[in-house]
Amino acid sequence: MPLIATRGASSVQGFGQFAQASAPVYIEDVFSTYLINLPAGAGNQQIPHGLDFSTYGGLTWVKNRDAGYGHTLGTTSIGTSKMLFTDTTDAATSAASFVSFDVNGTTITRAGGYFGNSNEAAVSWNFRKQPKFFDVVTYTGNGTTQAIPHSLGATPGMVIVKRTSSTGNWYTWHRSADTGYFWLNSSNALSTTAAANAFGTGTIVVNPTSTNFTVGGFNDVNASGGTYVAYLFAHDAGGFGLTGLDNVISCGSYTGTGALQTINLGYEPQWLLVKRSNSATGGDWGMFDIMRGMTAANASGNANLLYANTSDAEAFIVGFSPIATGFQTPAGNNFNLSGGTYIYMAIRRGPMKVPTLGTSVFTPIARAGTGADAVVTGAGFPVDLVWIKDRTTTYGNQDYDRLRGAGVRLGTYGTFGDQINATNGLSSFASMDGFSLGSDSTNIGVNRSGASDNFINWCFRRAPGFFDIVCYTASAYNDFIYHNLGVAPEMIIAKNRGATTTQWYIYHVGLGVGFEIYFNTTGKSSGYTWITTSTYWNNDSALYPLGESHVAYLFATLAGVSKVGSYTGTGTTKQIDCGFTAGARFVLIKRTDTTGDWYVWDTTRGIISGNDPYLLLNSTAAEATSTDYIDTYNAGFEISSTAPAAINANAGTFIFLAIA
Repeated sequence: MPLIATRGASSVQGFGQFAQASAPVYIEDVFSTYLINLPAGAGNQQIPHGLDFSTYGGLTWVKNRDAGYGHTLGTTSIGTSKMLFTDTTDAATSAASFVSFDVNGTTITRAGGYFGNSNEAAVSWNFRKQPKFFDVVTYTGNGTTQAIPHSLGATPGMVIVKRTSSTGNWYTWHRSADTGYFWLNSSNALSTTAAANAFGTGTIVVNPTSTNFTVGGFNDVNASGGTYVAYLFAHDAGGFGLTGLDNVISCGSYTGTGALQTINLGYEPQWLLVKRSNSATGGDWGMFDIMRGMTAANASGNANLLYANTSDAEAFIVGFSPIATGFQTPAGNNFNLSGGTYIYMAIRRGPMKVPTLGTSVFTPIARAGTGADAVVTGAGFPVDLVWIKDRTTTYGNQDYDRLRGAGVRLGTYGTFGDQINATNGLSSFASMDGFSLGSDSTNIGVNRSGASDNFINWCFRRAPGFFDIVCYTASAYNDFIYHNLGVAPEMIIAKNRGATTTQWYIYHVGLGVGFEIYFNTTGKSSGYTWITTSTYWNNDSALYPLGESHVAYLFATLAGVSKVGSYTGTGTTKQIDCGFTAGARFVLIKRTDTTGDWYVWDTTRGIISGNDPYLLLNSTAAEATSTDYIDTYNAGFEISSTAPAAINANAGTFIFLAIA
């Protein structure tokens, strides 16, 4: 039976139904992982994470990725002149490293040397105060038991308390281990030893409620006259999305097995904090996120790891893999030892909002190859999928996506082999506005400088109602493959990642029931029934071979943003109405009643009244520049009278994907 859970799709499904009285809140309004390179000088630098700290307050947590600098926390509640370090017991340090908390970001300075050296890579995790997600409070100790009020609006799933006026450990309570406490600055196991007579079985002596939590009289949490800050995180409290019912943060636990296991959250996470709770061995606080690299399972390593309790630089390990409904543990290592018990905090992937502009989810970028490491910018959003095609010479289209990880490519042309590790191809998705390329020294066709190579980079962002990516392994032909598109997909492009003989299986609503099509062949195949719903899809052919890893790209029609459609050719000028207002910026067309290539146009290379360059996804051919097959049309695109039978044969049938 299909899994029933609250996930990103519910925000889309709820259109016109059960709308909450107040304005909806989405995870992208309250949480952001933002990557930066530290400035060369000691001047100010804004982290433009997009969260309104000026109005609501919040926490910015910064960690140098390249070098051994500590975790540095700035909080609106304790002001810009104070900061804390989770890897030490230090009191709040008086230094102006956090300059301001702004309406759309946090401004820092490297003047004090706390963040690291010039041009080193750093990550910031930014939490905005919001009921049912996160709250931060300050209080003064009284030396005895006291209840501390909070505004979380839900029973906390995790509470972290730190003394700011003096040294002290980071006492941490978690709902899945509520008989004791941990230290965020240590790998220690759960402690049930009373730290003082007032503690009973832990630092928070009474289970916290939706309005307060209670501390005992121990100095680290409640010394008379001492000052403290507490960070509170919700657990499955709802409150988000169009209906106000979606969960965005979960505090849970699991038991290690030593083998891959799936942890269900009901949504796909973007951020994980995980700790072993029954032993100090392997008990470090592991921090993972999709911006730095937390990808689908890969035996050679798939996650960039930082520890909250150490100043260590970033490491690369076999880590956790996000899936549409939760995450999978590694098959072994310290985060899944057999018999180990583990606590975690997970935060939902965004965006949850349905986009209204095509430019917010799709950008074509044209550039000349350099033959040297390069950073490609200008997408306008964190890129989740990029198709790269050499326009000048005969290199095929390369597919890279964030979920499978940088350096792992697939091609939509020629003989369809398995995915290949191409480290000198696309080398990193660690950018807020693009991606990084290697030197292309083995001439795979993404950044060559020979023969004046020019390239087009089609950049896509995952977003409800528009586009989603799923990595999956099927164990049976009736498996449901869950997704977070939020609506039934109208085009699915699926590929086995490991087998050397399988096709790119393509479902398109315009093919009719029982048909699928492939990138490397020109006809369509019958006899396969695709089941597509707003939460899952199923098709036997695209699950084959069983037990192997697959990837699928899912598209849907979204008003004003994208159109998955079909048309019948006329042999004359034909306008295709996609419901746009300023024309299509990307058009993919394939003939389906007979043979035909996969044609692609975009406005960066030119969709104009004259010649329009096109490329073929299923071919290594260079760009054709002397044809005028499509033209501009505000509502979508126009097929010109000069178009060949492959585009507009009279009575021929065609499918397309267009993006505004």
